Amino acid sequence: MKRMGMLFRAKANKALDRAEDPRETLDYSYQKQLELLQKVRRGVADVATSRKRLELQLNQLQGQSTKLEDQGRKALALGREDLAREALSRRAALQQQVTDLETQHTTLQGEEEKLTLAAQRLQAKVDAFRTKKETIKATYTAAQAQTRIGEAFSGISEEMGDVGLAIQRAEDKTQQLQARAGAIDELLASGALDDPTGTAKDDIAAELDRISGGSDVELELQRMKAELAGGSSSSQQAIEGGAQGGAPQSQQSPHKFDKQ
Repeated sequence: MKRMGMLFRAKANKALDRAEDPRETLDYSYQKQLELLQKVRRGVADVATSRKRLELQLNQLQGQSTKLEDQGRKALALGREDLAREALSRRAALQQQVTDLETQHTTLQGEEEKLTLAAQRLQAKVDAFRTKKETIKATYTAAQAQTRIGEAFSGISEEMGDVGLAIQRAEDKTQQLQARAGAIDELLASGALDDPTGTAKDDIAAELDRISGGSDVELELQRMKAELAGGSSSSQQAIEGGAQGGAPQSQQSPHKFDKQ
């Protein structure tokens, strides 16, 4: 089971490596970084919204505190000390709330500054990664194109390899057919194979054709010599007569063939 699991993982890893395109991987990583940057920006916006809400509450409580203070002064002026004491008591309670809100406001403001700084740094990293990503993609594309061109010229690519194999097979079959045809011709000429069409000649007829062809060559050679020597037409007739007189000599060759 361990060996099967290891074999499966090895096969899967090889298949993934074959199917993986670095350009697609880089684009996916860049997309994930953009999503993370967007989450950080939303966090900054949420913190800023909370801080603004606290500021509104603080302004409202401070307005109420000022109003209670004015009411306490007015009550003292009218001789109503009890009302003035009540107004100041309410103002003290509001002041405690203001102090708590101010503390929360300070905390939120610090968090907002940290998130803003983090967003700025992340934005710089994303921009740098985008530049590097495009550079790597361009380099990879150029290298891939150069490799394909080199493979096409060298013939080691899969497509060119198939073409080369097809050409090699065609040449092998052609040579095999040529060799077979030559062998059959030799066997027919030697009489080892019978020709059912009756067009093949026996060995005596073949020898006579060969001797006759040689006589024609000799006659043509003597005629050319006569023409080069500037001989007249009578000399050409003498040559032809001599050739006819030598014809019985050519007929003696079959006796030589019989002796052989």
